[in-house]
Amino acid sequence: MLGKVGIWSGQFDFSPAGTVREAVAELDELGYSTLWTGEVKGREVLVTAGLMLGVTSRMTIATGIAQILARNPLTMAAGQLALAEANPGRFLLGLGVSHAELMHIRGAVYSRPLAQMRAYLDEMDRMATEQYRAVPPAGTQPRVLAALGPKMLGLARDRADGAHTYFVPPEHTAHARELLGAGKLLVPEQAFVLHTDPAEARELARRHTGSYLRLPNYTNNLRRYGFTDDDLAGAGSDRLVDTIVPWGDVDVLLGRIKEHLDAGADQVAVQVLDFDRRGLPRRQWRELAPALLSL
Repeated sequence: MLGKVGIWSGQFDFSPAGTVREAVAELDELGYSTLWTGEVKGREVLVTAGLMLGVTSRMTIATGIAQILARNPLTMAAGQLALAEANPGRFLLGLGVSHAELMHIRGAVYSRPLAQMRAYLDEMDRMATEQYRAVPPAGTQPRVLAALGPKMLGLARDRADGAHTYFVPPEHTAHARELLGAGKLLVPEQAFVLHTDPAEARELARRHTGSYLRLPNYTNNLRRYGFTDDDLAGAGSDRLVDTIVPWGDVDVLLGRIKEHLDAGADQVAVQVLDFDRRGLPRRQWRELAPALLSL
């Protein structure tokens, strides 16, 4: 069971492996059901997932996301199947095409993301069936797609077990549920600042939003939900920042989680931001656990 609330963090790359093991084991002990971790320019995400699975006994580890153009379809299929066989029921593969800027760094060609994802899934399924020679896991293994627009959400409905959305308002969650239909997994990420001073909280939030507002995939999606060029300028208007990264006490976060759940999310993956640029928000994870795990 994934549970209604998971943890999302891209901060693990800034800590040595020993610290990562300690922090992830603590999340498992606290009772969090799912941990999502991403892939940009740090550790290879399937290696990270294996590290995390090795120090947990209950928690599901999910990739949010594994970049398809970072590895060929057989490598992706082999990684998924190997982790799933070794850790039954505790690995969820999230796949995404990522962004042109990040693919350029890898020397990969980002051209027609929908067609690239469709072709990749075809080849991944073929490789898993015809070429994988290790001991397979029992049953079919789940996967979700990183999806924002209607076409990729449609592909997530037709060729995956659902969608993992990122940097989205609750209105997007409602639209995504309509497109996915019933029975498909929908997990939006939700960033949050556990801090009650407006100026300080928004300063931290803008450190987050500023990095994503440079990427057209996100800005184009936000325009669908009424955000204007003025909202998207720089690191974002107050209206945009407060929508994408709410701040305040735990009740504020609970309210936003409820909005996503009421809109059709199965789980909300909470990304707690910390003032330490390279730190892990372990204090906040502990402080939030009683309220989040009561949902």
